[in-house]
Amino acid sequence: MSVTDEFRAARDRLLELRNDYQQARAEFSWPQFSEFNFGFDWFDQVAKDPQRADQPALIITERDGSSIRRTWAELSERSTQVARWLADQGVNRSDSIAIMLGNQVELWESMLAGIKLGAILIPCTTQLTPTDLADRIDRGRIQWVITNEAEIQKFDTVPGDYTLIQIGGSVPEENLDYAKSHQAEASFQLDSPTRSNETLLRYFTSGTTSKAKLVEHTHTSYPVGHLSTMFWIGLEPGDVHLNVASPGWAKHAWSNLFAPWIAEATVFLYNYDRFDPIALMNQMDAEKVTSFCAPPTVWRLLIQADLGALANPPQKLVSAGEPLNAEVIDQVNKAWGQVIRDGFGQTETTVQIANPPGEPITIGAMGRPMPGYEVVLRDPATGEEGDVGEICLATSPRPLGLMKGYFENEDKTNEVFRDGVYHTGDIAERDERGVLTYVGRADDVFKSSDYKISPFELESVLIEHPGVAEAAVVPAPDELRLTVPKAYIVASGGHEPGPELAESILAYCREHLSAFKRIRRLEFADLPKTISGKIRRVELRQAEERRHTGDTPAGTEYRDTDFPKLKG
Repeated sequence: MSVTDEFRAARDRLLELRNDYQQARAEFSWPQFSEFNFGFDWFDQVAKDPQRADQPALIITERDGSSIRRTWAELSERSTQVARWLADQGVNRSDSIAIMLGNQVELWESMLAGIKLGAILIPCTTQLTPTDLADRIDRGRIQWVITNEAEIQKFDTVPGDYTLIQIGGSVPEENLDYAKSHQAEASFQLDSPTRSNETLLRYFTSGTTSKAKLVEHTHTSYPVGHLSTMFWIGLEPGDVHLNVASPGWAKHAWSNLFAPWIAEATVFLYNYDRFDPIALMNQMDAEKVTSFCAPPTVWRLLIQADLGALANPPQKLVSAGEPLNAEVIDQVNKAWGQVIRDGFGQTETTVQIANPPGEPITIGAMGRPMPGYEVVLRDPATGEEGDVGEICLATSPRPLGLMKGYFENEDKTNEVFRDGVYHTGDIAERDERGVLTYVGRADDVFKSSDYKISPFELESVLIEHPGVAEAAVVPAPDELRLTVPKAYIVASGGHEPGPELAESILAYCREHLSAFKRIRRLEFADLPKTISGKIRRVELRQAEERRHTGDTPAGTEYRDTDFPKLKG
């Protein structure tokens, strides 16, 4: 049996059991491959199927109503052509390629081409600053960068031995012109098959230190591991799946590439500058979207609109990134007749825990372990197992959807894989039915909208401002984003705490932090510390929560919206 047939057999069995969670958990085992290439062994094989070849694999619609559509056969041929062209330009197997693109067809062409080429792909968000990029180029050992005309100037001040591949615009002589790939031969083959444990992806992700960790995934951990994600969403062949996630983050690969294409579903994207729920719903109706995934921020915006504007709601609704509150779930259920199902995973994994189709939902709960994952809860201090503790994944047998490790960080890799389990760093509690509910992070990292924020990283920027002596960043409750970064500041000598200094600090952060990391609120105050001098952020977090509930009065807080120049 070929690897394609083995993969399809595992996929088909999960499809058959998509409404029988208990049977799927009992029966499923990860397919074991020594060699696998998602581009050649799956996508191209699906594209050869007469029933699928001319069906859309990708649809991208713009705000003006125009759209780009690519069938399975077209993307199969085009990605092979791009792989051939990249190889002709000198891109070798295992070379590192940063892909910094928005939702444009070249993103999917490049990802598939890179997979076929055996390159190591490092997706990057277009929100990155030149400072961010310099760090990624250096630590990611990046040799090639694929980006578009709008982002190319960011690299003017980014050092490194890398080659820029430009999409669109007037291409300087020193850059490679992606448009010339259309002249390449549409045939390409590797000298030897890609090994299952060969590195395919590296994703930067924030941690508790100033430098983001670099997560490594293989040719099977994401391309095959996302069988669990497909099962959670309930995707089937012929579905049209819309996932609202920014390119460059792991969730984009989860649900805008691997999970839907594993299911032989269509990936649909709608590009917009400013979120317009009515326009989004109109496009969902126009493209007959059957499956919809969005972070809680988008769900909270949607319920502020008339949900009845969507004539034919999707049958499959999911959310990930943070827990949804009961009001959102209830309003969507009343309007669309479907329940939003939460799921939990990390950049380091595929979906580990989720509310699968056909199972009763506990509002606010993460759900149950997905097929292929064994979850244990361990006390972070004692290591003892119980019904409250750190979410850990059993690694014997090792779940296929788990990362290879952290690139060039053996100490951190050993730390999270200690004691025979993988440590997520997240805390949960389990009820008598085995349903897991998220409690919080074991460290100070928090999420704002759908982005993970490292306080240390933001504090490192804050203290560069001459008016800041000390800083501590914590999450502040927010109705739209769930939380936003708030900075507690001790002003340096010669600087008077007040609105003028607050505006200056917030403006400085705006210049030196990507948009998703911006400090949104600021307060001048003394910082609580331990006897050894370490800042106790837990006290500041608790203070913010008490203020949000009205239990204690708020201090003098400055928000970016207080200053006209900083709005947006």
